[in-house]
Amino acid sequence: MSKPIVELTDPRALRALAHPLRLALLGLLRREGPLTATRAGQLLDESSASCSFHLRQLAKYGLVEEAAGGTGRQRPWQATARATTWPSRPDSLEVRAATDALSAVIAERYLAAMLNWIGRRDAEPDEWRQAPFGDQDVYLTAAEMADLAERTTALFAPYLPRTDDESLRPAGARRVMYLDVALPLGR
Repeated sequence: MSKPIVELTDPRALRALAHPLRLALLGLLRREGPLTATRAGQLLDESSASCSFHLRQLAKYGLVEEAAGGTGRQRPWQATARATTWPSRPDSLEVRAATDALSAVIAERYLAAMLNWIGRRDAEPDEWRQAPFGDQDVYLTAAEMADLAERTTALFAPYLPRTDDESLRPAGARRVMYLDVALPLGR
């Protein structure tokens, strides 16, 4: 990957990413490294033609690029960045609508991942079944919420290098999705 973060501000790029298969492809390339559309299709249980189309759409907006080696159907693709960000409070109504659509698709992916875990956790070893699943309902100011978000991000910093460097992963380590969502509720 050529950079750690790519920021999307173009509503067309945001809308392009707001597609379940495109999000899945981008995540797969970030985790697994360069893959052909055929291999990505096998891993995601999608057709290679569909993956190829959606990879080209992601490339159009700079989210993926062709990797070295291969030609034609054996051409590998790679993510251009480790993470994607977008404005949390865009001024443009068009950008706001696009970020809301993208956020909704991502929320659906989170829910699907949680339901998948619930459906399979009984088959997991006991130490993995103990994964936390809950929430905290607290009263915070906006500044405290921002501080909590910063501190939560800092907690993960020591573990992030393991994402790219398998040699840093201790025996028994596996990929874990840890959701960090703050939802301001009623007053």
